[in-house]
Amino acid sequence: MLSIGPNAEASMSLPEAQIERRTMRQVAYRVLPLIFLLYLFCFLDRTNVSMAALKMNDDLHFSAGIFGFGAGVFFLGYSLFEVPSNLLLARVGARRWIARIALTWGTLACLMMFVRTPVQFYCVRFLLGVAEAGFFPGAVYYLSQWFPAAYRAQANARFMLALSASFVLGGPLGSALLNLNQVGHLTGWQWLFLVEGLPPLVLGLITLYSLPDTPETATWLAPEEQRWLIARLSSEQPPESPAHGSVLRVLGNRLVWLLIVPYFAYYTASLAAVLWGPIWVRDAIGTSDTATGLVIGSIHVLNAAIFLLIARQSDRKAERCGPAALGLALACVGCLIGAGFQHSPMRVLALVMLYGATPVFLAAFWCLPTKLLKGASAAAGIALINAVGASGGFFGPTIIGFAKQLTGNDRGAFYTLAGLTFVGSLVCLALRRKTIFKPVLSIRTEPVST
Repeated sequence: MLSIGPNAEASMSLPEAQIERRTMRQVAYRVLPLIFLLYLFCFLDRTNVSMAALKMNDDLHFSAGIFGFGAGVFFLGYSLFEVPSNLLLARVGARRWIARIALTWGTLACLMMFVRTPVQFYCVRFLLGVAEAGFFPGAVYYLSQWFPAAYRAQANARFMLALSASFVLGGPLGSALLNLNQVGHLTGWQWLFLVEGLPPLVLGLITLYSLPDTPETATWLAPEEQRWLIARLSSEQPPESPAHGSVLRVLGNRLVWLLIVPYFAYYTASLAAVLWGPIWVRDAIGTSDTATGLVIGSIHVLNAAIFLLIARQSDRKAERCGPAALGLALACVGCLIGAGFQHSPMRVLALVMLYGATPVFLAAFWCLPTKLLKGASAAAGIALINAVGASGGFFGPTIIGFAKQLTGNDRGAFYTLAGLTFVGSLVCLALRRKTIFKPVLSIRTEPVST
């Protein structure tokens, strides 16, 4: 059950407190599991190329530059279609649009097994990015339509636990699938793409028939629960601002663009670590494919606990910018360690720091756009932040790959990432001074009429 601040219930009448507990328990159990599973396989299918690379690069004679560009080109397609995809979600409804996203990305994830040339690799990865575009910002926007502010960081964290779960599952599963080499005349990396691409097809169909678009359409909420939730969410809408009234005006909102800076920094460093991580572990400590998967998975077991802890504290203290700044500071330290220790077991420590930045940063960061924006502007603003920020997923893996190919090491690339994450951390601290983002308890002090 999601928790709220310690003084929340004291300010409510007993029946209202009971309705709140009952309503949020229902919402958490009915909405979060499916969104969690979708994101788990969404992230797994965009990053499983890192495990596949342990065998695929040799089989297909892909250089570090080819792999780095192909791994990163996903995020160009992803970024280009984020905003239009999220606007369509707001127009046609979450149920149909998220189902469409899952069905198309699952199909393309399976098609990765047929890649043979660099051009094919680039094309399928780009199209996979186009297919997945809109899921993450759509899910963040969708959850903001169900969870009041006092619950939002914890709801986001439980959804984003899928990041850690994808590695806990993906590492051991990926290494096991790689060992199926020549079973059924397929290589191990082909089995990896096929098996991990099928679940989204099933989940897409489940979404189409079971995911409610809004609280108003949730048949499993009692009338008094619907009234309470709708009233609570309506009361928390931010005041009118220059970002409201027109989706195009979001593009001119300075705070939206400031939020893009730390997210771009996070995504650039994080995806460099995600997509090169297995190779760093193997080269640093000489692990087998199976051991590499277990090392990656074990790091993310710890991250899952960090996600929940940071989110709970963020909701209790209504503190968003501080944890985001701390997460980027951790990433900066990880990059400096990575730059200072080439082909050393210390690279594993660098990876721990970079992976650890994710739960600290993300648990709080995605509560910021929903404090600033509402309605269609929120859908557009969240998508814009994610689109521009996620383009860092192209630059991070690519600069690592080309640095290794051109100079024989990636020291310069790590220093670049360290500088970027340092700047992102400073921006988060600066945003904390803005009135709209200052830590102010988000729970209500007056009962909400039901």
